Amino acid sequence: MALLQLSEPGMSTAPHQHRLAVGIDLGTTNSLVATVRNGLSVVLNDVHGHALLPSVVRYLDAEGRSEVGYSALDKASVDPHNTLISAKRFMGRGLKDLPDLAMLPYHFVDAPGMVQVRTVAGAKSPVEISAEILKVLRARAEASLGGELVGAVITVPAYFDDAQRQATKDAARLAGLTVLRLLNEPTAAAIAYGLDNASEGVFAVYDLGGGTFDISILRLSRGVFEVLATNGDSALGGDDFDRRIYCWMLEQAAISVLSDHDKQLLLARAREAKEALTDHPSAHLSAMLSSGQFVDLTLTEAVFTPLIESLVGKTLAPTKKALRDAGLKAADIQGVVMVGGSTRMPRIQAAVGEFFGQTPLTNLDPDKVVALGAAIQANLLAGNRAEADMLLLDVVPLSLGLETMGGLAEKIVPRNTTIPCAQAQEFTTYKDGQTAMNLHVVQGERERVADCRSLAQFVLRGIPPMVAGAARIRVTFQVDADGLLAVTARETRTGVEAHIEVKPSYGLHDAEIARMLKESNANALADVAARQLSELKVDAERLRDASVIAVHADGALLSAAEQTTILALAEALAVALQGDDAALIKRANEALNRGTAEFAALRMDASVRRALTGHRLEDL
Repeated sequence: MALLQLSEPGMSTAPHQHRLAVGIDLGTTNSLVATVRNGLSVVLNDVHGHALLPSVVRYLDAEGRSEVGYSALDKASVDPHNTLISAKRFMGRGLKDLPDLAMLPYHFVDAPGMVQVRTVAGAKSPVEISAEILKVLRARAEASLGGELVGAVITVPAYFDDAQRQATKDAARLAGLTVLRLLNEPTAAAIAYGLDNASEGVFAVYDLGGGTFDISILRLSRGVFEVLATNGDSALGGDDFDRRIYCWMLEQAAISVLSDHDKQLLLARAREAKEALTDHPSAHLSAMLSSGQFVDLTLTEAVFTPLIESLVGKTLAPTKKALRDAGLKAADIQGVVMVGGSTRMPRIQAAVGEFFGQTPLTNLDPDKVVALGAAIQANLLAGNRAEADMLLLDVVPLSLGLETMGGLAEKIVPRNTTIPCAQAQEFTTYKDGQTAMNLHVVQGERERVADCRSLAQFVLRGIPPMVAGAARIRVTFQVDADGLLAVTARETRTGVEAHIEVKPSYGLHDAEIARMLKESNANALADVAARQLSELKVDAERLRDASVIAVHADGALLSAAEQTTILALAEALAVALQGDDAALIKRANEALNRGTAEFAALRMDASVRRALTGHRLEDL
C-alpha cells in the first residue's frame, strides 16, 4: 500500500516548510492529541499540564455554548441531562442499538439514522458532541505548535463498521480538521511500540478502552505492520466494569429509587473505586443521595474480581477467534501490547498474562500509546519524513458482499482481507428483457441475506434488453485505507454504470457482531444446505418459466398431447417449489429437463431454418 506523500517523492519538506500534523485518540472516556517533535512522538498537554481531556461535553444554554473536559465532568451529577459522557458509544447507532438505556440519564431522540440526545441547546447527535471534543484538541494543538494544522490522523476501534467510521470523519470535518487517515487503534499502538522498541515478530494488541474492545494480531517486520486478524466487541469497555460496581452498590445499600443526579453520582463513585483498586486492595465509596440516604461502602479486590469475571471472559473469547483466524496459537505470540486505560486493572493484566503465558508489555502508557502511534503516522502522511519506510496492512473485520437470487449473500470481500483493496465479480440478469438491476450490499458471515447486515441498496439502470443471462454486470467493491466502502456496478457491453459510497444509517452493535461470527460457525452446515436449496430453486424456477414460455411461443412444433405433457411437468415442478424438499424439487426438475429435451432440439432446428430462409448458401 503506497502511503500519501505530500512532498516530492523521496524528499522531506524543508525545515521551514515543516507541516503541522497531529494524531488524535478520540476515546470513549478520555481523548488526547500528539505530534512528532525533533523526531520523537509526544503528547500535547493543555495549559494546566493535563495530557488527557475527558470526553465529556456539557451544553450550557439555548445558544449552544458548551464546556468540554474536566469542567464539564465536574457538573455531570449536577446537570446530568446536558452533560454528555461516552458519546463514542452512540456513534453510528440507532436507538434500538443502545443497551442499558435505563441507566443513562439522557433524553434520547429516535431520529432517522443516528440517535440524538435532547439538551438545553436542542437535539445533539454523537457527531456534534464528538466535534466539540475535537475542536478543543485542535485548538490545543494549534496553540502548542504555533500554527494551523494541515491535517490529523484520527484513531478508531478496529471493529468500528462503515457507519461508525463515517460518523468519526464527519465529526472531524465539523471540527475543522482535515482527516489524513482513520487509523485502527491497535495498529496505532503497534506503530508506537514497533518504532520505539524496534520490535519484530508476531504481536497481539489487546485494546480495552472506555467503551470498546479490540484484539488484533499483527506481524511486524522492517517497518511493515501487517494485520493478520482482528476481532472484538464495539460495545464493551471500562464503562461496563463501572456499571458492575454501580449495580453492586445498589444491592448493598438497598437503593430502589434513584434520580438522574443520583445515577451519575454513583457511576462517578464506581469509576473512582475501580481506579483506586488498581493500586490498592480496597476502595471506599461514599455518597449523599438526593433522598437523604447516605451510602457508605467498602469494595475489596476479592469482591470486585468475581463481579467482573464474565466481562474479562468476554474479551478472551474474541482473542481466541482472532488467533484462530490468523492460524496461530497463543504460544506463537512474541509479545502482548496492552492498550487503553482499562488494561490497568490487575485482573485484566493477570488474565491476559495467563492466556498468552507471558507478562504483557506495559512500558508505554496505555492511555497515550494510541495517540503516539497516530502522531507518527500523521507526520509521515504530512510529508515530513524523507524515508517512507512504514507500510500499514490493515484488514476488513467482516465480509462484504451482494444479495443474489434466492436471498443468498455472495461474498465479494472476505473477512480479514487486507485493505485498501478492490475486488470485482461478474453477475447477470435473471429475466428476459431485464433493463435494470437492484444491488443490495450486505455485511456478515452467513449464507443468507436475512442473517446478514444490510448496508445499502442502489439501482443500475440502462441495461440493454437481452435474454436472461446474456448481460454482463461487473460489480467492484473498493475499501479504502480508512475502511470505508464504495461499490460500482458496470454493464460491460454498453459501459452504463452506477456507483454508491456506502453510508448506512447506523452501525452494527455488539449483539449483531457476536451473532454474525458465532452463527457463521455454529450454522455452517445448515447454511450450506440452505444455500444449495436456494440455488436449486432458482435454477428450477428458471427452467419452469422458460419451458412454459417456449410452449406458448412454439407450441406448433408439438402435438396437443406433447404440449399437455410438458405443461403438466412444469406444474409438478411448480408444486414441488412450494416446499423445501430438495430431493423432490431435484426429481421434478430433472423430469421437466428430460421432457423438454426433444422440444429444445425442435426449437433449435426451427431457429436455424428461420435464419437460413432467404439466403443463398454461397452468401453464408
